[in-house]
Amino acid sequence: MSVRQLTFIEAGRVEWREAPDPELGDPAAALVRPLAVARCDIDLPMAAEGFFPGPFAVGHETVAEVVAVGDAVLRWRAGDRVVVPYQVSCGTCDACRAEQFGGCRTYRAPAGGAFGFGAAGGGHGGAVADLLLVPVADHFLVPAPDRLPARLLCTLPDNVVDGYRTVGPPLAEQPGAEVLVVGGAASSIGLYAIAAAIALGSERVRYVDTDTERCTAAESLGADAEHLQEPWPRRFSSAPITIDNTGDEAGLAATLRSTDAYGTCTSVAIYFGATTPIPLLEMYTRGVTFHVSRADSRRFLPAVLALINDGALDPLAIPTTIIPWDQAPDAWLEPATKLVVDRS
Repeated sequence: MSVRQLTFIEAGRVEWREAPDPELGDPAAALVRPLAVARCDIDLPMAAEGFFPGPFAVGHETVAEVVAVGDAVLRWRAGDRVVVPYQVSCGTCDACRAEQFGGCRTYRAPAGGAFGFGAAGGGHGGAVADLLLVPVADHFLVPAPDRLPARLLCTLPDNVVDGYRTVGPPLAEQPGAEVLVVGGAASSIGLYAIAAAIALGSERVRYVDTDTERCTAAESLGADAEHLQEPWPRRFSSAPITIDNTGDEAGLAATLRSTDAYGTCTSVAIYFGATTPIPLLEMYTRGVTFHVSRADSRRFLPAVLALINDGALDPLAIPTTIIPWDQAPDAWLEPATKLVVDRS
């Protein structure tokens, strides 16, 4: 038997390929059938430019139906709908017990244990596939509310969670605080951060970007948007909570300088250079906290789902292109703020 999976071959080339059925050999694992998969903001440049050698199955944002479970799985049974966190974690190591699931000690990999990154993610398979093998199912999988459509739920595991984690913890410490989001290097994450900040009660959210369409989307979400048509300035008007989404050294420095004294700046952009200069002296004198990491999918998914269930957050308010499953190879390399491949 074989399964069909969307496979990255080389830079600029993805296609359907057949692969052997994943085997349910681990009694703690589950086999799931992806119902919808969202393309993460990193997936498009990763496929277009070839960050990691192929071939490997793509996709790591998914909601799925449980098909089969190992003998040791107690929480799930065939037919259950689940949200699949994109980072693979064991639930029992020191990091997991501290709810730092993105730093799981058991599932290490060059890019961190994750689906859809090939060997760089630990070889866990990709979600745009007929079946996906999920380890440690009782710890790992998150219940998918019946009333929420798969096309919404699949956006949560990485990008919606990433937007939420930039504002959730800081707003818990400073309720109502102003939020500044700078840049759109990750096309959807900055917009999800706006939506999360407003859902959590920020009294004002500002958005700065060089892209007019994203600025329009930001305004529709309730942000005060500024279309930047010149190089990054030294700083913007300050805010206690800032998000760097520029992917540019000058943009990062401007965002850090725009962070209030004892404020928090979180970067969701990825800086691939060996060195990225930041204004450490100015941060030091003002007591600025800078946070950079992958989104901690398993940790924040329940909080994000609670906001959606309460009607405070709607991920589909962000511009979302939804296509049928069979069109995935043609659409995977095409621009879209958020792309969803739907088979449900």
